[in-house]
Amino acid sequence: MRADVAAVIPAYRAAATVGEVVRGAHTHCARVVVVDDGSDDDTGLVARAAGAEVRRHAANAGKGAAIVTALRTLEAAGVGRALTLDASQIPALLAASDAVPGAIVVGVRRKEGQTIARLNRFGNWIADRLLRAIAGQPLPDTQSGFRVYPVAATLALGTRGARYDFETEVLLRAARRGMPLLGVPVDVYYPPVAERVSHFKPGRDTLRIIGTVVRVLVQPG
Repeated sequence: MRADVAAVIPAYRAAATVGEVVRGAHTHCARVVVVDDGSDDDTGLVARAAGAEVRRHAANAGKGAAIVTALRTLEAAGVGRALTLDASQIPALLAASDAVPGAIVVGVRRKEGQTIARLNRFGNWIADRLLRAIAGQPLPDTQSGFRVYPVAATLALGTRGARYDFETEVLLRAARRGMPLLGVPVDVYYPPVAERVSHFKPGRDTLRIIGTVVRVLVQPG
């Protein structure tokens, strides 16, 4: 069990699933931090019962804000790297991070054979190519949330995105600063469309991501 890398789980209304994810993460990482992002269910209680250290936002602030809260917690504790996860993919992500500890490691999702809404698949395809063009270099799966972040270096990027735009902004700023970005193929499971739960708001969150891209482009550094 690793003590040099902590698992980070942003959670919102996740009481039904967070316990299993925490237990899976604990098989690899001694420290698991769950940020209960303003849930109105028992997400925090279930996570704590499963062995997680829980930080709570009084109101829903967004996935990016939850990740930053966890990174600040880990920086204060002297933990050097944070892994955001699907627990089953931890070994591959950690192996890549061990090879290049200063890199942001991104799980590149294998989507072949998965049932993905045509609009979502097209949107991801466009986003990946547009962001790679803007960054001036290949970026690994810009929409993937399976990552390892070097804590201090990531916080030093000064990201401002608080929701799903955080994950876009952090890659763009890292590319601009010359931080290594590594992509690692990972397997993912997409349940049937009718069974999926997502807090992504296609209209609002897409506009946030576009605004973030524009902000990064016009700001120096």
